Amino acid sequence: MKLHLTRDASLQLFSGYGTGYVAVNNVRYETGVVVSPQAVSAWDVRGFEALTAADFGFIGALQPEIVILGTGAAQQFPRPELARALAATGVGVEVMDSRAACRTYNILATEGRKVVAAILTA
Repeated sequence: MKLHLTRDASLQLFSGYGTGYVAVNNVRYETGVVVSPQAVSAWDVRGFEALTAADFGFIGALQPEIVILGTGAAQQFPRPELARALAATGVGVEVMDSRAACRTYNILATEGRKVVAAILTA
């Protein structure tokens, strides 16, 4: 699926999503990614079930208002201990399937919000 929107060339925005990949500014990524309006970084995670609090270390460095967690093709909710660790950061975390996460991130980023998307592609 391609995502179409009015683009600010200075922003990192999702331009597509499909089975096993996302595209940011027309660059395809087949691994997990952490995307902020300013940068895209590889997110070295082994899958949703393997997520740990350490996998969210980027939150402190990027200081977002909100993190959008894209859990792959289907929405999955973090285990209670991971949810507690995320809540302890003081940053809002929204969990949704990766397709919805990409769309939501784009809307918030173009509104000028301090948003970060952590997207699993599998």
